[in-house]
Amino acid sequence: MDKLRTISTARGGISYREAGDGEPLVLLHGIGSGSASWASQLVSLSDRFRVIAWDAPGYGESDALESDEPAALDYAETLAVFLDALGIDSAGVVGHSLGALMACAFARRWRERVAGLMLADPAAGYGKADPKIRAEKMSARLGLLDRLGPEGMARERSAALLSGDASAEARERVRAVMARIRPDGYRQAVAMLFGADIHEDARAIDYPVLVVCGGADTVTPPDGCRKVADSFPNGRFAILPGLGHACYVEDPAAFDAALRGHFGAGA
Repeated sequence: MDKLRTISTARGGISYREAGDGEPLVLLHGIGSGSASWASQLVSLSDRFRVIAWDAPGYGESDALESDEPAALDYAETLAVFLDALGIDSAGVVGHSLGALMACAFARRWRERVAGLMLADPAAGYGKADPKIRAEKMSARLGLLDRLGPEGMARERSAALLSGDASAEARERVRAVMARIRPDGYRQAVAMLFGADIHEDARAIDYPVLVVCGGADTVTPPDGCRKVADSFPNGRFAILPGLGHACYVEDPAAFDAALRGHFGAGA
């Protein structure tokens, strides 16, 4: 795997991994993950793309955001200055799970900087949920972190991100990356998740968007992911059969084929 690098930006340091020298392609991980989860894509996609997998603010060695309750746009603004620091005017953007919320906020605000948009197993956010239910779910998620810590949470939760047929290698990668989350960054990400609504941003993005979902995803099930795709005026939905939430880790070949097809079609 390409080594971890850190670059200074107008919003602090951001750590990332990079491979290849083609068209820029930025990979945004989910709430219990990090740049290392994209190890397969950094190898397999580097023949065509300049593949860049960042650590979101508060993950890896990236500086956390200033606000304890950031919005998706705060992450998007950090992504913009991160690309500035790398000298990238526009890039293909891929967001997985919570990263989909960041990707959509960025795509809505900086249309001219998005060469194509793909979402995988997107989190929709809880911004429009009943306030009582939202508070209960948020408390439960943070309570799990407080009770178990990152390593304990990884032991208990990582298997839920994969199907029952996932390989031992995929299971270990998901577990190991989740075990390295930072509580400060995770808490900010949870606050963002429970205040966001991906459908609002999606309705304002009128260019082609691909949404894929593992057919065995129990975290963001196919029905919900299809609704996200339907919120885009020009959205397309595809199921990756038999795969769990972390579909790009579980079956990189299937995920990469969908990605290449989308970006190759002038998305």
